[in-house]
Amino acid sequence: AVMNYGQGVFEGMKAQRTEEGKIVIFRPDRNARRVAYGCERLCMPPVPEDIFINAVKETVLANAAWVPPHGKGSLYIRPLVVGSGAILGLAPAPSYTFTIYVSPVGSYFKGNQMTPISLKIETEFARAAPGGSGGAKCIGNYAPTLLPQQHAKAEGFDNCLYLDAVEQKYLEEVGTSNIFVVKDNTIYTPPCSGGGSAADTILEGVTRESVLQVAKDAGYKVVEERIEFKRLWDAEEAFTVGTAVVISPIGSVSYQGDKKEWTYAEGAGPCTTKIYNTLTGMQVGKVPDPYGWVTYLD
Repeated sequence: AVMNYGQGVFEGMKAQRTEEGKIVIFRPDRNARRVAYGCERLCMPPVPEDIFINAVKETVLANAAWVPPHGKGSLYIRPLVVGSGAILGLAPAPSYTFTIYVSPVGSYFKGNQMTPISLKIETEFARAAPGGSGGAKCIGNYAPTLLPQQHAKAEGFDNCLYLDAVEQKYLEEVGTSNIFVVKDNTIYTPPCSGGGSAADTILEGVTRESVLQVAKDAGYKVVEERIEFKRLWDAEEAFTVGTAVVISPIGSVSYQGDKKEWTYAEGAGPCTTKIYNTLTGMQVGKVPDPYGWVTYLD
């Protein structure tokens, strides 16, 4: 079923080391929740949360030798649930496979984690539409983004920034991460109902949810609303967030030849830097974790 009809969902997580060499993972319960409603969206039996979390822990510990030293990268964790039973007709598979594999990784984009990226606002292709599967981490959501991403990279950009499929004027997300826009001590991000809602055209990101909480507690006003892409030209900062990129400052966006740039001596603006330092510090034990988000594995 997965090979013929794409019946499958996946997750993205990381294991890292603290300065003391301890192995930690971040908010595995949120990934367990997201994979569960993703399974339901594709007519697959959800993986129970305790089985999912224990499987992640056991896989990481079995591959502890591959978790890079502190500050040198992370062990990327890829849980998969797929319809693996043989079936030719269009119907749910007769059986399913839950598996996890891992791989050591460095920075997602070229340069270091806080190197500003350049984005092309995509006008030909859309990532998701209302009523579709954009709110779940379905494997079939990603292959269609390869062509516009390839076009963008050929033009010198790092990735695409997608607009809504209906009016082509509201920000959605980058192919691999959510977007935030900063103006007058207020942080804006496109709305998300969550839970795999059919109304959602962006993914309910674990890092997105974490940034919203960290930003509020840092004194910023946080607004979830539809954002016309033209507002980027008045923004003081903009950044993307996701498991792979963590937080990545946007250095420029381009729309049909019109370009907006942000230039900061350290690569990122003060808001982006503050949230990045807080969140990444929390993830590796440098900063106190008042939310109980970090799980120590050893």
